[in-house]
Amino acid sequence: MTAFETFPRRRHWLALTGAALAAVSLGGHAQSAWPTKPVTLVVPFPAGGGTDTFARPFSAQFSKQTGKTLVIDNRGGAGGNLGAGVAAKAAPDGYTLFMGAVHHSIAPSMYPKLDYDLERDFVPLAMVASVPHVLVVNPKNISGDFKAFMQMVRSNPGKFNYGSAGGGTSHHLAGELFKLQSKTFITHIPYRGAGPALQDLIAGNVDMMFDGLGSSAQHIKGGRIKALMVSGNKRNPSFPDVPCAAELGLPDYNVTTWYGLWAPKGTPADVQARIVEEVRRAAASDDIKTSWANSGAEFPALTGPQFGQFVTGEIKKWAAVVKASGAKLD
Repeated sequence: MTAFETFPRRRHWLALTGAALAAVSLGGHAQSAWPTKPVTLVVPFPAGGGTDTFARPFSAQFSKQTGKTLVIDNRGGAGGNLGAGVAAKAAPDGYTLFMGAVHHSIAPSMYPKLDYDLERDFVPLAMVASVPHVLVVNPKNISGDFKAFMQMVRSNPGKFNYGSAGGGTSHHLAGELFKLQSKTFITHIPYRGAGPALQDLIAGNVDMMFDGLGSSAQHIKGGRIKALMVSGNKRNPSFPDVPCAAELGLPDYNVTTWYGLWAPKGTPADVQARIVEEVRRAAASDDIKTSWANSGAEFPALTGPQFGQFVTGEIKKWAAVVKASGAKLD
C-alpha cells in the first residue's frame, strides 16, 4: 500500500480523533457551565419548619458559590408528600432539586397511595443535615423537669397533646414511639408542617412536640419553649443541659431527623456530580458550620449511592416502627 493510499485513512483517523477531543471539551464545558440560570429547590413543608431551617442557609451558600440563585419553593401539605410529588415530575435537567427528610422514608408505610416513589423517581445526591429529636413543651402548659412531666402525663391519660408536621412525619412517629416505650397516652394533633405546629406550641395551643432539634433550637434558646429531653444516648453539645433519653430511662428511644437532597430521575450524571461537589463545598464553609452548630446539627458525609443505601435502610426501619406502634393517619 502506497503512502498516497494510506493518507485518506490517516486523515479519517485524525478527523475522528479531533471529533472525540471536541466532544470531551464540550462535555467538560457543559459540566462547568451548570448552572446557567436560577435553580429551584422544592421544600415540601411551609416556612419555619425543620427542612426550611437548613434549606435557607444552604440556599444562600449555594448561591454564593455558583453565582446563581437557589430559589426555595415551599410546597407544604400531606406530610411532605405534596411537594415530593411536584419535584418528582419536574424536568430532569438539574434546575429543580428536592430537599426531603426522614419523613419521606416513613411515608411508604403510612400512606396507602403516593404519587411518587422516593427510590424510583429520584436520584439521591447527599444528606445535608442530621439532628436528634427533642421533646419540647410550652412552659406555661407544662412546668418542671422530665420526671414531673411524666407524672403529669401518666396521671392524665389523653389530656395532653402533641403537635406534628403532619400524619406520617417523623414528629408523628417520634411521638408514637415515645408513647409505646414510656407506656403513656398523648393525643396527636397533625399540622401542615413543623412551622405551624411550632407556632401553636409557642402560643400554648398544643402542649408539646417531638421536634427535630434544628427547628426548635432558636425557640429553646429564646425561652419560648422548654426542652425536656433529646433522643439517643448522649447529650447534644449545643444543649449540654438537656438530658438524653438513655439517662431518663428510655435507652431505645433513638430518633434522628435527617434532611437530604435529591434530583429527579434522569438528571445528567455530570450535573449530579457538580451538585454533590457544591454540597461538599458548602459543608466546608464557615457560614454553614456555624449555622449547623447553632442548630445542634451535623453535616454527614453521605453522598450518591451511599446516601441511597442509607435511605433504603430507613424505609425498612420505619416500616417496623409503624407496625409495632400501630400508628395511623389522623
